[in-house]
Amino acid sequence: MRITSALIAKLLSLRAGNQLPVSALRGEWVDRLLREGALVTASHGSRSVIRAANPSMFEQTLASVDERLANLDDMAAALTDGDTSRADLAAVSGNSKLLAVRSCPGFMVNAYEPIQCTLRGEQCTVCPPEGVCLFISDWRQFIPPANAIIVGIENMENFLQIRRQRALFEREIGDRVPLLFVARYPQSTDLRQWLEQLPNRYVHFGDFDLAGVAIFLREFHRYLPARAKYLIPADIDERLAHGSRERYQQQYERFHNLIAEGDAALSDLIAVIHRYARAYDQEGYIR
Repeated sequence: MRITSALIAKLLSLRAGNQLPVSALRGEWVDRLLREGALVTASHGSRSVIRAANPSMFEQTLASVDERLANLDDMAAALTDGDTSRADLAAVSGNSKLLAVRSCPGFMVNAYEPIQCTLRGEQCTVCPPEGVCLFISDWRQFIPPANAIIVGIENMENFLQIRRQRALFEREIGDRVPLLFVARYPQSTDLRQWLEQLPNRYVHFGDFDLAGVAIFLREFHRYLPARAKYLIPADIDERLAHGSRERYQQQYERFHNLIAEGDAALSDLIAVIHRYARAYDQEGYIR
């Protein structure tokens, strides 16, 4: 049984003495409640409804069917709180795994020069030593300087070795502005939501293939159209000429109609990928 706020709302309505259409609740557990008399059905013409025979007995029987339903009020409160943690669930029922709660929200950040950011209103310097990165869990309260350019890196090998690509970043993005590197790991929308609340420019560094461009368009460009750009190195034409034909062929059927509306540079990259019918991985830029 999948526990949702909508399901809990229906059960609370039944406990309050209200009726629901029979079609509102389905499953073997519903049949069990009917067999045990906790729920009863009634017909009104062609319409069949379901109601709790006795509110107190109804909730007690729910607890025997599924421990997650032992306290409907507390579960409703937990579900309506967007920051529900495993600790909250354990407090409700003693079981921290009642629901699929993300215990590790956030994303990783990195930098090769110190960047003064703000975390929960306090100064936070981002500049971990080589081989180390920082994980920002309270991302809603993590604020970089307004002049920093956020560089999103898709591949973890590239992300962990930014110093070996420094010449590329300084040449293609700039050497007079702070660069804050971020990685969308673990996979979630946290990074994109964080970027949406900022005024900073965003540069996306991914693979130079149709799938990589599609990720950028789908996950970032559509939400940050005026601020998001794809990192396209000056020598990408030469590199694609010797790229992987197999990777291109694997992606062609799904992405051959890919269009980057309003982004001339990205449209040109797509055209070059098609011209050579090849793909090139970003790891090739690690020196």
